Amino acid sequence: MLCLRQVCLFRLRHCRARTLSSDLLLSQISSCNHEDEVFSLVERNKARLSEKHVGIALNVLWQLQKKRPLLLRTSDYVKNHSQFLALCVLAENKVEDMEDETVVDTLYSILRLNAEGHDSLAAALVIEAWKRLERQVLLSLPALSKFSLCLCKQQRHFSPAVGQIAHIVDMKLDSIQDLRILSVLMISISDVISQSFRDRLLHKAKELLEEENENHFNYAKRILHFLQIVKLNYHPLVEKCNEIFLKNTSRLDIHSISLISGLYEQLGFYSTEFRLVAKRLLSENLNDYNDPETFSKLFFTLGPVAGSKVRERLLMTAVRMAEEFNSQQVLMMLKTMQKMKCRNSHLLKKMASVLPKHLDSYNILQLVKVTQCLVMLRCLSPELVARLKVLLFGFLKSNVTPTDTASIIRVLAMLPSFQVEEMILEKAAAVLPQCQLHQLNSIATALVEWNHHDQLPWPNGAELCGKLLQKLNDCGLQKLQKADNLSHLLEELKYVNGGWFEEILSKEIMATCQRLMNQVTQENVLPLSLFLIKTSHRCPSLLGRIAAVTTESIDKIHPMEIYFILFLFSTLNYEPPAGEEFFQSCIKQLASNLSFFQAHHLVHLGHALAVAGYFPPFLIKRIFNVSFLSKLEAQLEVLPNTQKQRVRLHLMELNRAVCLECPEFHIPWFHERYCQRVFCRGDSWINPLRQHVQRMLAQILGGSSYARTAVLTPYYYEIDFECILDENKKPLPYVTQNTPLDDVEGTRWRCDIKDEERKALPAGAERIALEFLNSKAFSKNSCYLKGEPAVKKRHLEMLGYRVVQIPHFEWNSMVLSPQGEQLEYLRRNLYGIQ
Repeated sequence: MLCLRQVCLFRLRHCRARTLSSDLLLSQISSCNHEDEVFSLVERNKARLSEKHVGIALNVLWQLQKKRPLLLRTSDYVKNHSQFLALCVLAENKVEDMEDETVVDTLYSILRLNAEGHDSLAAALVIEAWKRLERQVLLSLPALSKFSLCLCKQQRHFSPAVGQIAHIVDMKLDSIQDLRILSVLMISISDVISQSFRDRLLHKAKELLEEENENHFNYAKRILHFLQIVKLNYHPLVEKCNEIFLKNTSRLDIHSISLISGLYEQLGFYSTEFRLVAKRLLSENLNDYNDPETFSKLFFTLGPVAGSKVRERLLMTAVRMAEEFNSQQVLMMLKTMQKMKCRNSHLLKKMASVLPKHLDSYNILQLVKVTQCLVMLRCLSPELVARLKVLLFGFLKSNVTPTDTASIIRVLAMLPSFQVEEMILEKAAAVLPQCQLHQLNSIATALVEWNHHDQLPWPNGAELCGKLLQKLNDCGLQKLQKADNLSHLLEELKYVNGGWFEEILSKEIMATCQRLMNQVTQENVLPLSLFLIKTSHRCPSLLGRIAAVTTESIDKIHPMEIYFILFLFSTLNYEPPAGEEFFQSCIKQLASNLSFFQAHHLVHLGHALAVAGYFPPFLIKRIFNVSFLSKLEAQLEVLPNTQKQRVRLHLMELNRAVCLECPEFHIPWFHERYCQRVFCRGDSWINPLRQHVQRMLAQILGGSSYARTAVLTPYYYEIDFECILDENKKPLPYVTQNTPLDDVEGTRWRCDIKDEERKALPAGAERIALEFLNSKAFSKNSCYLKGEPAVKKRHLEMLGYRVVQIPHFEWNSMVLSPQGEQLEYLRRNLYGIQ
């Protein structure tokens, strides 16, 4: 018994000593401050290393790399070290003995160290983690989050393991309270989730973002990334993220600003507050961005909104630094130059000269984007065109996916002097059955252009092209006839436009939307409204359904979405059944949610309502306020020029509408100088139609002195012709007339209120405004007047005119009629003869 007791004590002491020794080794590995210390411990204790030691050692190696700046990391040294190889072999042999967290941590460390030569270890770790998922062992949310990130890094976006993770997240979503874990999981499973699951994730993320937490700055960037992946501009969440960024401006560096700006651009979200902050922060330290990475990001973010001096400085630096850019930075620069509409010849030549050495490194979509930028910038030399053709042809021959094939064909059609090969038509024909509508549209646009410009050189080229176009038309019509989901259809239609769409699919698309009209809900009412805005189709049944759904679900629709819905009815000049209830419910909802609108959005909202004939006092008083207008002026600094001009124009038109229709608001007319600058910079050109009509008016009225052309009225409306008839319908002459009728083609001619004071008319006389309306004044393929021409008529009548509007379809219908029919038609309208 005594001997047995001694043996047991010896074994116990030995076991304790070994545990202590092992714990000491674990502590020593964890406290290493350099990779060589880790490798030294591994070399001396190789026989004693457990699975835990191996996992900790690999994790420490990654943590040491992580602490260093990117340019100072020594990943190549680490992964090529002999002891690193030994660690990987040990890890692969001990995978099954590892704890769940160790499996995932080891996989994460291997991937972050870019150890491509150890794919077998990564594969073994993935398989082991997957097995534990299936056995429902690996259920810890932190481990699940990190494992999903590893799968994402390995491009396993559609792996069954990702589907298993998504299922677990679905089951445990209500219990997740850590936004860091949730944001990682959202990105990782984004490709395998349903729309309903996506909406639950967004609701949970919004709920967690409401809590105050300084780390939300990083998580908000991940949530924006998720929204970009699923291609959804979910206003409440984007605005919450934007609010977080604006509260943490001290954490905004060039990398964060560039990333956030890029995500906003892809989501179609424009925050003037964020742009102003970014512009201020970046402008303060221009000299700090003197390496290719930070400068390309500076150029991308600041270039489109910079003032003339800063812009010139950025362009000069870009020329000097062009040789140092890598392929991705060159692409970023070209995209930004296109956005800036850059015409700097030095920079264009420099980018064209450095681009060829980067072309081979681009994937299909990047090469397509490069080509589009070069075409838009007019920066294509014959040598560059030839090189692009070779590369695009190579991609086209080896590619079988509809998306890439359609993109390549479309961009090939943009290249100058391009001779089409028969292989292109064969590739197009092969993918047609799998194409979505926007891909069919891209291919059709290219085929029409090639056929129109005789770029089909072989003998039966035009015939083959015609047959392919017919097949393409049939595919498009069949897809529409089979369509049974309105939301999916609207998602495809988002990217469809152009001649082929208008000529072939337009009627069938409207018929399909009407067939699926019962599927209009609060979720798809916005994309349907945007589609109708884009196409200008005035379909009463669809518009009525949109109004009914909006009124019914007004509390669930975001204020910005309400604006676009109102804009639809405003621009199409359509008041639905129960129109008063519809407009008032929208206005009531907007009244309590004005904080959601940026200053320029409020101007657009006020303008849309004014066109529809509504002037809510709370909105008018908010806009025509000195502090608001000062804020608007500051925000206009960071808007693109086209948007800036549109905001200024809408503010002027709103000011004009309020002065004319709501004098009780006592809003002054303060756009005189603006209108003088915009409308009086030059005279109006007399086109052949005006010349022709002017001759007719002279014949009808008895001379050229009885009518004026291109007249500017008070409040700066331009009208084609003006004349005055007395109470007996006799024309009254003007004192002066600027130009004789002979040889006036190409002459600039304008009369405005400064030329001749508007005198009171004789009793019973009337001032007549004669307007010729082209197709843009009407809804698509209809005789219904759109909103702005209708407002112009209303305002001109308030200014004392009798307005005669001549629709293009009536006037053009008489072109082939007897010579006097147009003259008689004009006479009847001028004198008000039925």
